[in-house]
Amino acid sequence: MPSLQPEQATMLLHLELPTLENEFATTRKVIAAIPLDKGDWRPEPIAKTGLELAWHIVAAEHRFLGGIAAGAFDFTPNHRPEHVKTSADIAKWHTESFEKNLAALKKLSGEQLAKELDFRGVFSQPAVLFIGLSNRHSIHHRGQLSTYLRPMGGKVPAIYGESYDSAEAKKAAGQG
Repeated sequence: MPSLQPEQATMLLHLELPTLENEFATTRKVIAAIPLDKGDWRPEPIAKTGLELAWHIVAAEHRFLGGIAAGAFDFTPNHRPEHVKTSADIAKWHTESFEKNLAALKKLSGEQLAKELDFRGVFSQPAVLFIGLSNRHSIHHRGQLSTYLRPMGGKVPAIYGESYDSAEAKKAAGQG
């Protein structure tokens, strides 16, 4: 693949940012829908708990977006801090992390966005293209997490259009 020119990388950033922000908001809704007392639920013994899966999503997103901004990925384990105990805590941490990373992304030059970044020695690509990879990773695991919600006693929020649960909530509120 020919290298990406700085002006092309800047254009891609401006195309990716609205999607990144929309997907962040949706992921945050799904994480916030985890019942506060059911975060330890898992569908089977080898699966992650709801909170473990939520943390995986937000920690990986932070690693991707922070790595793009820094010009290199840091693969040091990012364990959940002791004070982050509930889905609400994870959603708050995610919001703070995302806002910081988004601000850093918006400040990157075309040269920084076009810089080839190595991903674990497996492949490399221009930094800006990792935004899409981060989004796809979050969307994939968010889908997993959304399937946990009803069995753990939660409601599935609207993701790409109404869910059954969001439609029922509208009816109950007299809006539908």
